[in-house]
Amino acid sequence: MKVLVTGSSGHLAAALLPRLCNHPGVQAVTGLDIRPSRFSHPRFNALQADVRSARVAEAMEGQDTLLHLAFVVMRGELGRARHDRALMGDINVNGSRNVFQAAARAGVQRLIHLSSAAVYGAWPDNPERIDESRPLRPNPGFAYGEDKVAVERALDTMEASHPHMGIIRLRPHAILGPNALPLLRFLLRQPTYPRLPEPQPLTQCVWEDDVATAVLQALDSDATGAFNLAAEPAVAFRDLQRYGHRWAVPVPFAVVRTLLRSLWPLTGAAGEPAWVEAMRWSLALDCSRARDQLAWQPRLSVYDCVDSIRSRSSP
Repeated sequence: MKVLVTGSSGHLAAALLPRLCNHPGVQAVTGLDIRPSRFSHPRFNALQADVRSARVAEAMEGQDTLLHLAFVVMRGELGRARHDRALMGDINVNGSRNVFQAAARAGVQRLIHLSSAAVYGAWPDNPERIDESRPLRPNPGFAYGEDKVAVERALDTMEASHPHMGIIRLRPHAILGPNALPLLRFLLRQPTYPRLPEPQPLTQCVWEDDVATAVLQALDSDATGAFNLAAEPAVAFRDLQRYGHRWAVPVPFAVVRTLLRSLWPLTGAAGEPAWVEAMRWSLALDCSRARDQLAWQPRLSVYDCVDSIRSRSSP
């Protein structure tokens, strides 16, 4: 099997590529990313290119499977262009369409797209657990979630026009690990949390190696459709911060919101302000479909993930 991986210099790819290249069913892996690759393996070939470019079509020739990981997660990654919402959408949505269309023209048989739990959004009327049949309704202004939904709509079109192509959408919750977004690691290491009314909203996460395992099991499966990925248990962010922090301090939500809105014009390090709004409501996933059809079980619990992140910050 020959596999093309977009976003091959990204966070998840750092955990996935070594395992993918050593997978017995994989003959060759082509990595495509606008950034230079630091990964090396006899089965791996790196191509530096924008997902919106014509070079994608060249790279797609002869490939059996596409793993689409490429995505701008936080607008802060765009540096001074972070306020250009249209640019982020162009890269994420039009770039993904370009990749999907190139895959269809090249006769790629399998497409695995890394989506996100953010497609469901955090809302006051969310059920206790969200399964894959729930509507996609991202939180307004959260560009990452909005773009993930737009890309899934493009996949809907692909499925209708190319029924021969086996398409999988993986929807992981917040991905933690040594290669995770710095903002996520920073938040978990702080002895503070937003003060929110009862009942406390529930959230989850998932370890990067467990997501890589899901990708590999999707690669070997004939299954199609969407699959939620998250560790257990679903827990309040307040309780996560109290766990391991002896003196966790609540901060009024209005203060957190105001602080982020004040920082956004100055720096992209804290992300766009809209993401914090989602902390007010629960977003907990039902992952039974991944368990039943992909034989996927996360190795690390939510508490294991938090322990691992915090232990890496120790001297």
